[in-house]
Amino acid sequence: MKYLILIQSNERSLAVWETLSDEQRMEFGRGHLQLTEEMTKAGVCVASEGLADPSLARWVSVRDGRTVASDGPFAEVKEHLAGFYLIDVEDLDEAISWAARVPDAAFTQVEVRPVLDMSGWEF
Repeated sequence: MKYLILIQSNERSLAVWETLSDEQRMEFGRGHLQLTEEMTKAGVCVASEGLADPSLARWVSVRDGRTVASDGPFAEVKEHLAGFYLIDVEDLDEAISWAARVPDAAFTQVEVRPVLDMSGWEF
């Protein structure tokens, strides 16, 4: 079963980040690289990526058959998606055990969400 581990950036995680030394920040990044390597070796990693700053994002919609891409207005939110791990594991318990190893989990919460399996749906 596939699960998405979602990493949010928020006021709490940003406050912690500001207290870290350059070496601690480097170790944090190395922790993510190491976790990705361990997930890959275990055969559970489908994809893992960090995401760029939300200011670089675009909203996309289709109106009257025309694609409209916009960089604003931005919603006033206190958190944004900073990265993710897409894993394929046996069950929720295994997904939670991997999520507990995400470096961000030591400072804030990470979310584990099942991926909706639509393979058996008939359209």
